[in-house]
Amino acid sequence: MKAFFQEFKNFAVQGNVIDVAVGVVIGGAFGKITTSLVTNIIMPPIGILLGGVDFTDFFIPLANTSAQTLAEAQAQGVPVIAYGLFINTVVDFLIIAFAIFLVIKQINRFKKPAAPAPSRTCPFCKETVADEATRCPHCTSELTV
Repeated sequence: MKAFFQEFKNFAVQGNVIDVAVGVVIGGAFGKITTSLVTNIIMPPIGILLGGVDFTDFFIPLANTSAQTLAEAQAQGVPVIAYGLFINTVVDFLIIAFAIFLVIKQINRFKKPAAPAPSRTCPFCKETVADEATRCPHCTSELTV
């Protein structure tokens, strides 16, 4: 039993597990920031441009109701399709996806380019030969594939 817990401890403190945990925590915080950005900064001007519309109040009631806002419908317990909140969530997702794209693009700039695959050398003259060549362009020897 002690060996089991020792193995778990070794697993839990490995760099990859800790990196994933930190990524999840930062991702959750980043998601909250992005949601706030979409809800409080981006969607209000878009709503004004569309005639003073608040996307959070776009809903389709699935039962008869006199509710004018989503909050009223939910308070009455009326089932609704809240497509305005869905629009906000889609915008939220697009912003997060774009931000992740930018981060990955920057990370890839710092990575070393992959070394080119080693090319074949002629066994006779020791010059570099294309992989699909059947004859050496330098000494004209026939090459086995």
